[in-house]
Amino acid sequence: MTTMTRKPTHPGTVFYEDVMKPLNLSVTKTAELLGVSRKALSEFINEKSSLSPDMALRISIATGTSAESWMNMQQKLTLWIAEQDAPSNVVPFSCYKAS
Repeated sequence: MTTMTRKPTHPGTVFYEDVMKPLNLSVTKTAELLGVSRKALSEFINEKSSLSPDMALRISIATGTSAESWMNMQQKLTLWIAEQDAPSNVVPFSCYKAS
């Protein structure tokens, strides 16, 4: 297991800072353009919800980027969060000797 020392940036923050702000888009207008509710977009950009595959696809279509790149950001963040409370009761299989 490799642990990153810095918490990865939430994809909602990246979307807000790198897409919405430079285009001077409001949450309401962006939600309308993406075809999602204002609440769903607000929760995403305010880091209250994770990026869903559906939202990643919508963002990719709207921005001309890949859905995979957006999902990779979420995956890195989700894994980093899980690693902060990694289970300590797991025994590596290399210690197991079949009889």
